[in-house]
Amino acid sequence: MSQDFTAPASPTGPPPGAVREPEQPKSVFLVSYPKIVFLYPTFLAALLAGMYMLIAQDPARSDTYVISGLFMAVFAVNLVVFAFDFPRTTSLTLFFFIAAIVLGALLLFRLNEDILPRLHQLLNAYQPSANATFYFSIAGALGAVYLAVLVNVQFDYWEVTPNELLHHHGVLSNLERFASPNLKIDKEINDVFEYLLLRSGRLILHPSDERRAIVLENVLGINRKEAILTKMLGALQVQLRTGPPG
Repeated sequence: MSQDFTAPASPTGPPPGAVREPEQPKSVFLVSYPKIVFLYPTFLAALLAGMYMLIAQDPARSDTYVISGLFMAVFAVNLVVFAFDFPRTTSLTLFFFIAAIVLGALLLFRLNEDILPRLHQLLNAYQPSANATFYFSIAGALGAVYLAVLVNVQFDYWEVTPNELLHHHGVLSNLERFASPNLKIDKEINDVFEYLLLRSGRLILHPSDERRAIVLENVLGINRKEAILTKMLGALQVQLRTGPPG
């Protein structure tokens, strides 16, 4: 006596307990920002100092001198970050080491008048003071520039898809197209400070049909963007290589 066995239908979804791989994004947007975005610590320091001065209501109080000194310190360090590049962690460590020595020496000379009395007098005479209007003016100016930057990047950005590299620019949304297969991507992090502030760096795109490289400065979240691009374009290359013969 023979029996017929019917194989069970294969499930359409993954087996229970299986971990699904995240879907590939349809596109990745890349925006090149101006370096002024790295002045946001000064913006925040001015905003907080303005609020403190608004509550204190007396710019001649001793504690307001401390607030003004802290604001000047943040502003000075922010200008150093804005003006110079720190390509290695060792240079960043050296900068903080020198800054700590200078600040420690200034504090020592100010608290001990017997050591370099002339310098002690100069440090005691340095009592920076500003009212809330001054700090809010700085924060307002920087805030207005940041708002203009956010509006501007809406009209100038790049979009990477599995098939094309698109450049959107202009008020009327002008569009340039480049082929994205075989797109070579180089990532550069030339400033440790800028990477710490906004996880930013430089992306260099080399389309296969273009002689010139496309350089995008100050791309925020550069490691995450580079990882997504590599995964998306790498999956495309595997698909093209393993396709059926024509």
